[in-house]
Amino acid sequence: MTEWHNWSGSVVARPANILHPETEEELSRLIAQADKVRVVGAGHSFMPLCETDGLLLCLDALDGSIDVAPDGRSAWAPAGWSLARLTRALWDKGYSLPNQGDVNPQSLAGAISTGTHGTGAELGSLATFARGFRLVLADGSVVQCSATERPDLFEAQRLSLGLLGVVTRISIDLVPAYHLQERLSVKPLAEVMEQWTDLAAQQRHVEFWIFPYSDNVILKTLELCDPAPEPKVTSDVSERIFKVYCELAMLVPGMTPILQRTLMRLVGTGRRRGPAYSVFPSDRTTRFEEMEYELPRAAGFPALNEVIAWIRKNRLPVTFPFEYRLVAGDDIWLSPFNNGPGTSVSMHQYAKMPWQAVFAAAETIFRAHGGRPHWAKRHNLTARDVYDLYPMADRFNAIRREVDPAAKFANAHLTALFGIDRQSP
Repeated sequence: MTEWHNWSGSVVARPANILHPETEEELSRLIAQADKVRVVGAGHSFMPLCETDGLLLCLDALDGSIDVAPDGRSAWAPAGWSLARLTRALWDKGYSLPNQGDVNPQSLAGAISTGTHGTGAELGSLATFARGFRLVLADGSVVQCSATERPDLFEAQRLSLGLLGVVTRISIDLVPAYHLQERLSVKPLAEVMEQWTDLAAQQRHVEFWIFPYSDNVILKTLELCDPAPEPKVTSDVSERIFKVYCELAMLVPGMTPILQRTLMRLVGTGRRRGPAYSVFPSDRTTRFEEMEYELPRAAGFPALNEVIAWIRKNRLPVTFPFEYRLVAGDDIWLSPFNNGPGTSVSMHQYAKMPWQAVFAAAETIFRAHGGRPHWAKRHNLTARDVYDLYPMADRFNAIRREVDPAAKFANAHLTALFGIDRQSP
C-alpha cells in the first residue's frame, strides 16, 4: 500500500492505489471498477476527508482547458487545477475570480466542495461562484448539472464534500481582471472592535490576526488599485521569524505569552500591490493545525473575547494567532453561512505541539455562540449535530443515495458524519 498524508501531517492514509488519470474516459473506467473512491487535491484539509483504503484519485493531470463564456461572466474550468494555476491562467485571459483566500495550492473542486472562503462582508465563499458541474458518478457515467439542468443534484453538489461523484469541470463566476493593494498595520484590539462596522463597510476586504496574549492586532486590508506589476514579496509576514518563534514556544511553552508580545513589537506596517491573483495569497510554510468556526456576525467578537480570556486564564500555550474575517451569507444547503452574514474565526496551533484538547475545549465556546465549523478544518461534529445544524442535510443525503446507493464515495469519517450506514435522523 502507498502512504499519503495531508499538508499538516496529521492525517495519514494508506490507499490501495493513488492514480492520476489523464482523460475523463480513463477516470470513468477507474471509478466504475473501484469499490471505494476518494479524491485528493493539495491535502489542505485538516479533517480526514481524503482518507481511504480504496482508490485515491488526483486530477492534476486530467486534460482540460478554460472555456470563457461569450459574455465573459463565467467559464468552464478544470476542477483539478490548483487555484494558483487557475487564477494565473484566468489573468492571462483578462479575468479574475471575485474573491480568493490567503493561500492558493488547493484544487478548485476541493475549495468549492468544502466551502473554502476569503474575506469580504459582501463576498461569499468559493462555493457561491459555481454555476455548473460536470461529474463522474459511481457507475462511471458522466452528467452535468446546473440551476436548470438536474437542479436538485446541482444544489447538493454546490457543497458536497465529494460525496456525490468526481467533478471534472466547474462553471465559475468571473470578473474583469483587477489589481489590489494590501496594507498591514498594528492596532489595539479595542480600537479595531470600535471601528469594525465602518471598516467592514469601507473596505472590500478587511481582516485581522490576534495572538491570544497580545492586546494588539495585525490589521489587513485589501483594496482595488491602479495596475501594478506582480510584487516581489510573496507573503504578508516573515515566515522565517515566525518559524523561530514557534520552535522556541514548543521548547519552552511557558514563554509563549512573552514571546508573542515580543513578536508583535517586531511587526510593522507593510504594503503590497499587484495583480489580484498574486496579492490574495501568501506563503504559509510553517505547518499548523486549524479549527475554524463560522458564527453569526454579531457573535464574532463575544466568541473571540471569550476564547482568548479562557486561554489566558489557563495559561495555555496557543502559539498561532486567531484569524478574524467576514463572509457573506448564502443559500447553499450545507454551507455554514446559510443562516445569514457570517464572521469566521480561525484558531491555529503549531503542528508540532498538542492541539486536540485545546481545540475540543474551545469548540464548546464557539458552538455556544451559534457557530458551525468549516467542514475541512478540525471539529467534532456528530451525525446528530449535522442534522440539527443543517435542515437540508436530509435532502442532501437523499440525493446522495440516489446517485451513489452503495456509498462508493463515502469514507469512514463521512459515513459517521452523515449517518450513511443508517437512515437519516
